[in-house]
Amino acid sequence: MSPQSQLRPYALTAVALLAAGWACPGLAQPSSPAQALLDDNFVINVGAFVFQTDTKAQLNGQSVSNPEVDFDKSFGKPKDANRVRADALWRITPTHHARLMYFDYNKTRSSTLADPIKWGDYTFQAGANVRADSKFSILELAYEYAFMRQPSYEVAATIGVHYTDISLRFSGAATIANSNGTINQVAFASREASAPAPLPVIGLRGGWAVAPNWYVDAQGQYFQAKVGEVDGSISDLRVGATWMFSRHLGLGLGYNRFFTKVDVAKESFNGRLKFGYSGLQAYLTGSF
Repeated sequence: MSPQSQLRPYALTAVALLAAGWACPGLAQPSSPAQALLDDNFVINVGAFVFQTDTKAQLNGQSVSNPEVDFDKSFGKPKDANRVRADALWRITPTHHARLMYFDYNKTRSSTLADPIKWGDYTFQAGANVRADSKFSILELAYEYAFMRQPSYEVAATIGVHYTDISLRFSGAATIANSNGTINQVAFASREASAPAPLPVIGLRGGWAVAPNWYVDAQGQYFQAKVGEVDGSISDLRVGATWMFSRHLGLGLGYNRFFTKVDVAKESFNGRLKFGYSGLQAYLTGSF
């Protein structure tokens, strides 16, 4: 599925919400389209990425600590992965906000391995054609308090929960180390590991209506903590500029850099994961 087809349901949802906003006569009219992004109750951004990824992971075996696997080095840089980010802001009051963020990334890559890959108790051999499936979805729910607020700008502090659901699978010819000490060589094997990772986040977000139709914003989040069997850190930096071509709709271009590192000690995933992306994001903005 292409990024454009994944964006279609989000765009239809945004249009439907905006139509409901237009139909509501009680909305206050701001002095400019850009200021609508500071005054309206709901602001929605939906966009796709052109970016670079950095994916490294290690999955330990029953009795050994395996070396780290560099996905981009072993399988090449992803070119046609699905990647969508959606952000929604609800101003409950002018100073109290709720914010939701969703990011989705799926990629399948195949390569003839130059070096073996050890993944748990499976070893995918050098010279074999191996497929790697990577799936990441991120959901964040946060509360914001706008401690600085003027007609043309606002600055808000954020606290929330970042939930990252990660699934990594290798498929191909492999040798399998069994619990009884024997080793089997098979023509095809598949080994998947998944690691749900909930982590808290704190941060700052600011927005500024710099001209009647132009709005710029920046956001930074970071946290490092150990929650149960998950020990990790998150950083998320984003800047953007939006051209509001109408009272309720705009087009934006931004830069986003996200990175997470987690050590997980679970039956489904015992090891370490590093995942990051950075690049340009083009998005549609709606407010009402």
